[in-house]
Amino acid sequence: MDKFPSQKRAVQYLYPPIDPFDQRMLSVGDGHTVYVEQCGAQNGIPVIVFHGGPGGGCSPSMRRYFDPKVYRVVLFDQRGCGRSRPHASVSNNTTWDLVADIERIRSELGIGDFIAFGGSWGATLSLIYGITYPERVMHFVLRGVFTMTKAELDWFYAGGAGQFWPETWARFVDIIPEDERDDLIAAYNRRLFCGDLRTETRFARAWSAWENALASVYSSGSGGESPGDYARAFARLENHYFINNGFLEEDGWILKNLDRLSGKPGAIVQGRYDMICPPVRAWEIAKNWPECDLRMVRNAGHALSEPGISAELVRIMDAIPSS
Repeated sequence: MDKFPSQKRAVQYLYPPIDPFDQRMLSVGDGHTVYVEQCGAQNGIPVIVFHGGPGGGCSPSMRRYFDPKVYRVVLFDQRGCGRSRPHASVSNNTTWDLVADIERIRSELGIGDFIAFGGSWGATLSLIYGITYPERVMHFVLRGVFTMTKAELDWFYAGGAGQFWPETWARFVDIIPEDERDDLIAAYNRRLFCGDLRTETRFARAWSAWENALASVYSSGSGGESPGDYARAFARLENHYFINNGFLEEDGWILKNLDRLSGKPGAIVQGRYDMICPPVRAWEIAKNWPECDLRMVRNAGHALSEPGISAELVRIMDAIPSS
């Protein structure tokens, strides 16, 4: 019996697999080199894909949301993850370093303005980049919105989501001593950056499993065990960004600066039962951004691969050229 039938059904909404026409390692300074690829139409409408995490990296499946005859699709691995190097490094790795990297990539590839396509942390980074350089983004297509607020971090790491998944939450919490459980982000930080590879990998897998377990509305509550290298980069980068509040000047920075996107069209695809990034944040963004079209997908959670979310994203991308 297929354990995750929904994942297979999602494929019907996507374009067939396509190969990149350009792959390169781009030096962005500070000792970092980032992986960049392009696929689709070389003279098509530019789209830059912002992956999640931080630390998730891009994957071939992310190419499949775009008509390859229409779009010039750019994917990149953010600092410290995927094929970018140094791997799992948090040195010179902040939100503003990533914003500068996006500008570097855009300039290097000769792109003027583009469509920003991102989910979860990718939506966060899309919005921060767009607020910083509103003239560069022609359209936003976002999924599972996360805005790096204390309320969102508390929801996921201080017991909010754990009330729905108590057995999964217990696995995440129980490996931390009781006297450190009042701040789990800090407790995991001490272990993810302790300098012992085995310890870092053990706690990285636990960190990753908690998030993975809640990604799909079809979840059984088991996050599985991620490969050690992937889990370590993912967990270290997420934790580094979260313990530093996304390197934003104040809590709620995105919502407070949303007026910078006035006049810019956008769409948000949000799973109604997203346990990682609750729908209230997407609703608040759309309420304060008149040009934003919020599409709540029933029977869907957080994952990009949820059938309803995949279908809606492809529908939006197919409609943009004629809009």
